[in-house]
Amino acid sequence: MTPLEVLKTYWGYDAFRPMQEEIIRDALEGRDVLAILPTGGGKSVCFQVPGLMREGVALVITPLIALMKDQVQNLQARGVKALAIHAGMSRREVDLALNNAAYGDFKFLYLSPERLHTDLFQSYLDVLNISFIVVDEAHCISQWGYDFRPNYLEIGQIRKRIDAPVIALTATATPLVAQDIMDRLGFKEPNLLQSGFERSNLSYIVRKTQDKIGQIRSICDGVPGSGIVYVRSRNRAQEMAESLRSAGISASFYHAGLGAQTRADRQEEWKAGRTRVMVCTNAFGMGIDKPDVRFVVHADVPDSPEAYFQEAGRAGRDGLESYAVLLWNGTDKTRLSQLEQVSFPTLEYIEDIYHRVHIFFEIPYDTGMGRMLKFDLAAFCKQYKLQQSPTYYAIKYLEREGHWTLAEDMDIQTRIRIDVDRQALYSVELPDPAMATALEVLMRMYTGIFSYPVPIDEEAVAARCGVSVAGLRQLLYQLSVNHVVRYIPADHATVLYIQHDRLRPGNVQLSPQRYKMLRSTYRERVQTMVDYVEEEDECRSQFLLRYFGQEDSKPCGKCDLCRSGAAKPLDLAARLKAWIDDRGGSYTLLQLRAAFGTAEDSYLGVLRELIDRGDVPGYFTE
Repeated sequence: MTPLEVLKTYWGYDAFRPMQEEIIRDALEGRDVLAILPTGGGKSVCFQVPGLMREGVALVITPLIALMKDQVQNLQARGVKALAIHAGMSRREVDLALNNAAYGDFKFLYLSPERLHTDLFQSYLDVLNISFIVVDEAHCISQWGYDFRPNYLEIGQIRKRIDAPVIALTATATPLVAQDIMDRLGFKEPNLLQSGFERSNLSYIVRKTQDKIGQIRSICDGVPGSGIVYVRSRNRAQEMAESLRSAGISASFYHAGLGAQTRADRQEEWKAGRTRVMVCTNAFGMGIDKPDVRFVVHADVPDSPEAYFQEAGRAGRDGLESYAVLLWNGTDKTRLSQLEQVSFPTLEYIEDIYHRVHIFFEIPYDTGMGRMLKFDLAAFCKQYKLQQSPTYYAIKYLEREGHWTLAEDMDIQTRIRIDVDRQALYSVELPDPAMATALEVLMRMYTGIFSYPVPIDEEAVAARCGVSVAGLRQLLYQLSVNHVVRYIPADHATVLYIQHDRLRPGNVQLSPQRYKMLRSTYRERVQTMVDYVEEEDECRSQFLLRYFGQEDSKPCGKCDLCRSGAAKPLDLAARLKAWIDDRGGSYTLLQLRAAFGTAEDSYLGVLRELIDRGDVPGYFTE
């Protein structure tokens, strides 16, 4: 079948969206391809169609567990064999899934990035007939990206063992990030296919106001249909939803602190139209395919254009008129200016948090690799009298440096530690012989069970003990009551996966150069958002598109500045001068590339003329 015939057969569509066919063609020809498509641009079709056409299983790496589950269900509903492996699954479940992928004629294997380096997955690499390596949210592999995840770097190592084309996909990548993605994924040749980011049906509106809730009510009254309101904190989400409900507007709230079933129920209520407005943190929206969202409101200014563009882009995926509204005031500018300090605690503070976490879990030096720890940030901060925000960002920074992986909002397995010494264990009197059998099985199956709580596969242990899972849980509870084991039942929580043994003071790898680069890049993103809300002359759409390297866009005619007649064309020389002036005349070639792209020929000539005339100072090479 041709790609179009596959599309028609499985999806019922008669034509591809812009760029989809070109991406699929390159993939089928065996070329590595980086596809940058806007939110709602149909990225999944770009790898699912070629995956169906080529022999073998497509390995799809994505950090979004909800999205992978949704896509697997959708594929299965179309008669396509697909499965998913993610954090929270037992070793037995993972082993079974990998065995099915290797020998069961499956077409798609979805994998969360933290699974890439595990011994179990690595042991299957040589028997998996991988057709494509698909990298979703590909910006996560770039140190320049706004959401860098160290686990993604493992993909570059996998490429050395698997001779399969890469299909990398993202909705948000500046020119610098795009080049970094291709470098880190080991592209045989550069191949970037990028759809135009224009959203002709989307009106970008920026309003300066002290009465944000009043503005949101006005938007709800004036724009029919469903909407999303993004806020910066969990408490604010609940408070704003209650305020909207008190005004007679059907609203609910969503954040990562809610239970899994509660989140699923609220998401379904909103998708079905029974709830009109969802007030949420940025935990909501990834992988949500609701085409008829008429408005997205940001009640607080995001800290990056990438996050804003992606979240705002969830409005109007059906092509009908929709609105992306950003509300701001002086408080937002103050908060953004303070956020850099909070988001980047000192390296000394970060190393101190590294050691405190290990002390908190009683992990000695030179041990701990592979531990999975249920982590309660509030309890940790209370014990050490720490502020939560800088502590959280220190933990996230240590994740960026590869010391551990922080998995928020995870289903975690039952864990057991035997608290009685191995020799003394045989003299312990147990009221039920089945308890002794359970202990014998646990000792045989799990090394380290005397040292720390290890995750156990309840089904496998129960089968070996000859009892049901419910019966095993009762035995484990009785053993804990008798102080023989420490029993930590399955739970839903934040988890730390320790990537290596605990390092000694002074050996924790925290590069000052990398820290400086990341902080500078963060500052640039924040400044871009401040520039965006304060912009008085340039079309909102042009401003955002230019940030992502699209220099040839036209005024949208729909944003607040275009409609007021304030938007004016801004040539390259004026943009360069304004950008340099904003930085007080001090700037580097690296910063220029980050702001204007890696194709230096497009702007360095203009910049040299400005320097020669004395309109701007020269730049530094480092």
